[in-house]
Amino acid sequence: MSNHKRPAASILFIFGGSGDLNYRKLSPALYNLFLDDYMPEKFAIAGIGRSQYNNEDYRAHLLDGISKFSRRKDEQNGHWDQFSQHVTYLQMDADNQAAYSKITDYVKEKEAEWGEHPNVIFYLAVAPQLVPSIAQKLGALNLCTDKNCTRIVIEKPFGHDLQSAHDLNALLGRLFSEEQIYRIDHYLGKETVQNILALRFANALFEPVWNRNYIDHVQITASETVGLEDRAQYYEKSGALRDMVQNHILQVLCMVAMEAPVSFDANEVRNKKVDVLNAMRPFTKGEVHENAVRGQYSSGWIKGKEVPGYREEKGVAKESATETYAAVKFHIDNWRWQGVPFYVRTGKHLHQKATNITLQFRPAPHFAFPSESAETWRPNRLTISITPEMDIRIRFQAKRPGQAMTLEPVDMVFNFDHQYGDDHAPEAYETLLLDVMEGDATLFMRADQVEAAWKLIMPILETWENRTPVDFPNYAPDSWGPEDADAMIARDGHAWINLSK
Repeated sequence: MSNHKRPAASILFIFGGSGDLNYRKLSPALYNLFLDDYMPEKFAIAGIGRSQYNNEDYRAHLLDGISKFSRRKDEQNGHWDQFSQHVTYLQMDADNQAAYSKITDYVKEKEAEWGEHPNVIFYLAVAPQLVPSIAQKLGALNLCTDKNCTRIVIEKPFGHDLQSAHDLNALLGRLFSEEQIYRIDHYLGKETVQNILALRFANALFEPVWNRNYIDHVQITASETVGLEDRAQYYEKSGALRDMVQNHILQVLCMVAMEAPVSFDANEVRNKKVDVLNAMRPFTKGEVHENAVRGQYSSGWIKGKEVPGYREEKGVAKESATETYAAVKFHIDNWRWQGVPFYVRTGKHLHQKATNITLQFRPAPHFAFPSESAETWRPNRLTISITPEMDIRIRFQAKRPGQAMTLEPVDMVFNFDHQYGDDHAPEAYETLLLDVMEGDATLFMRADQVEAAWKLIMPILETWENRTPVDFPNYAPDSWGPEDADAMIARDGHAWINLSK
């Protein structure tokens, strides 16, 4: 038996139940929660879609996804038979208001069976353009007036720009209360991202130096080795700035830069994150060129394989101005961070798949060592690796063995896999789905957070959309991006930090 408290009885309706997100991520995550005894004692999962499935075929479809994508793919041994009895498929047209009676009927059926009113969770694993229509039809159900028991989960992207995000927030706000709305960003469910808060606020060692007095600059890199991967329809309308910087990267930046919360109450933590976004220096359109760089990959070779340029990918316009790389320098105008630049970058077809946060410290104030020691002198730095490795490393100077006073940088590394084994960490969706069932919104974005992030990047988006890039494509696959990004950070006397594997 588990020694942890399990959530209250819950019904999870997954719109897009026959789609890719549920197949690859949601069902494997829910099954792992079941294996670890975190699912409620009374629960039901109802996939909603247009595809024709009976319950048996639908369960077989989900099992196929679990056997391919779950971190516990080999642990069926009887557990799947138990889990699958809780899974149902409701074939319905989400555009048809009358069809939503199937949802109400299903809830009433479970209420009668369980003898209690369950939490009702609507997970919208659908294309962004379908969200407003489904939300409106759900809002018409009597179920949704119960603030304590009914929740709606919205996948990113949340809006296409500031205005559309504001409109979507306004629509959802008319139908649901803010505490019912869970805007999901799977990056925030990653174990290492959550560990940023533990590292900072549970250790007296770090927080006293986590400020402008000791930190020279901060870098956040989210690089991918893959290219478009048949996502042209989405990516052509998005680009790297919308796809990664506006949500994932800015959320991680907030966790690095936020003030200590008084408690881990959801709104207290989110207040501190919003404070960071509101303190970030807005760009005028004239400042965009100095502080933001965009790029697009050309054809070339990566890991011995020839790859097409972005404009040669299927579904991409021949003169597409969509960026596959973005780098931005941000400033946070508050007491803690004034004068400390935050450099962020993301891109496709780069040299290495990695998501890292690096805090580079200021040089030691006085160099008392002999001149020959200076050759290998490097500033201290702290690096938090989120993917593919999950580790935290501190670089400091040490004396090399021998008669001479020769210094060299060395790393002290805490590696999650080495410490806990490679099956220790739940997938991000496991963490987030459990939080939704428990009603814990700490790791989910609030309306004002989403809009503050959009407000920050709108001058960049508008400048780029009104100025056709003359140098695209401007970086080769298997490189670290365009030279302009190196030049942007070099103007401040810095260089991008690329960790070797």
